Amino acid sequence: MESLYLLIPLSVLIVFAAIWVFLAMSDSGQFDDMLGPALRILQDNDMPEAPALPATSTNTKPNEQE
Repeated sequence: MESLYLLIPLSVLIVFAAIWVFLAMSDSGQFDDMLGPALRILQDNDMPEAPALPATSTNTKPNEQE
């Protein structure tokens, strides 16, 4: 019985802290875009990237003779 004197106020404090954290995050814009992440997973990103072109030197011209 004595433990309830400690556990009930402690649990009430934890509930109020959780409500405060939720309200603080919702005020800061944490939950504004709920649709974007849900649609992002549906995008098809399975295509491989195009291969990079080989680097060429820009200092010399192809038909220039020294």
